[in-house]
Amino acid sequence: MKKATTTLCASALAMMATSALAADDVTLQLKWVTQAQFAGYYVALENGFYEEEDLNVTILPGGPDIAPTQVLAGGGADVTVEWMPAALAAREKGLPMVNIAQPFKSSGMMLTCRKDAGVESTDDLAGKTLGVWFFGNEFPFLSWMSQLGLSTDGGEDGVEVLKQGFNVDPILNGQAACVSTMTYNEYWQVIDAGLTPEELTTFKYEDQGVATLEDGLYALEENLADPAFEDKMVRFVRASMRGWKWAEENPDDAALIVLDYDETGAQTEGHQTRMMGEIAKLTAGSNGALDPADYERTVASLLAGDSDPVITSAPEGAWTHAITDAALN
Repeated sequence: MKKATTTLCASALAMMATSALAADDVTLQLKWVTQAQFAGYYVALENGFYEEEDLNVTILPGGPDIAPTQVLAGGGADVTVEWMPAALAAREKGLPMVNIAQPFKSSGMMLTCRKDAGVESTDDLAGKTLGVWFFGNEFPFLSWMSQLGLSTDGGEDGVEVLKQGFNVDPILNGQAACVSTMTYNEYWQVIDAGLTPEELTTFKYEDQGVATLEDGLYALEENLADPAFEDKMVRFVRASMRGWKWAEENPDDAALIVLDYDETGAQTEGHQTRMMGEIAKLTAGSNGALDPADYERTVASLLAGDSDPVITSAPEGAWTHAITDAALN
């Protein structure tokens, strides 16, 4: 009996030790498929940065049929990568998303146009067909068109919006004069398809004064009210920013890490290396903490649509420094 009791006690102690050592689970939903756009998170996973923070992180790739806001709302992820326009629009509709960190300092959004379609300045956009991504990606575009005074209902004094798939086919086959591109991805697809930079006109949202924040980290307000969840997010952000800075300093190695996690086999080393080089330009200057001035600029841009703004009033409680203050200081 004494031996049995001793065995039971030993088993209980072993279970307690195992429980104490068990890492906290965190699920991250990406905005898009596995690629260098998310290198910092894969680097943190591969290099053991999450493990050092006692975290067991699962990274869920996105895709054309996955809306990060919906995954977060449904409890499928603890934290998601999302663009601020989509997050603020969702918040206004009742989903209390909160920006807890902002690894991306600059926007990579562009409108890429063919010069032979008659587009060399924004004055030439009227009457043209423009390819636009939806699923939350359309908000910066709609805000920009509103500020240019261009209707998105077509006609000579407006633009015809073509719901663009996640490719650049419309500019190649003549369906559209311009398409949505990112500096680190689709622009290079246009180049690789045979068009030269000299044949293209590009409008960077940053240069147009309508850039909005991209690829921030968002969690739900109600979850952040739980001290245990908040502590997990502090550790997650700290490890993630270590991953991002490592990726900036080691772009070629970071690209190879991303390739290792690409289960589809669709990515190539050349494309991911080039993408990582461009992504490093967007994360440069950010330590992970949201710059309030960048936030205010984004909100002002989204409110600027006279008749159809992306959001109708300035949000309250849409971001916090609590996580990054604890993670980075």
